[in-house]
Amino acid sequence: MIIKIVKDKITKEELTEIGKEFFDDMVKAVVDIEKEIMAVGGELHSDAAEFLIKNGSKSINLWGINIRFNEPKEEWIEFDSLINIKPVLNNRSQDVEDPEIKERIKQIVNKLI
Repeated sequence: MIIKIVKDKITKEELTEIGKEFFDDMVKAVVDIEKEIMAVGGELHSDAAEFLIKNGSKSINLWGINIRFNEPKEEWIEFDSLINIKPVLNNRSQDVEDPEIKERIKQIVNKLI
């Protein structure tokens, strides 16, 4: 299973290759909003989250997204993951409910890709 931590930059082509291991049109990603990094790849968001935690991230800062690389850049982030259910942060669904967190995720993803 390919999971890569992105700290600087990754190309759309690299994302496409990593995503093809499990999906045709997307790659799973987990964004650490504190460290401003993300892990891409794996079958489940929990795979990438576990990889980040083993590398020093805290689960409270991790948010799961799907990057649909065939969509326009403005629409390619899908906020849907079981790891996003964080009652302690009042996020009770798979979506990212806080608009500020959602915007931060978008900024980080757009900076890294």
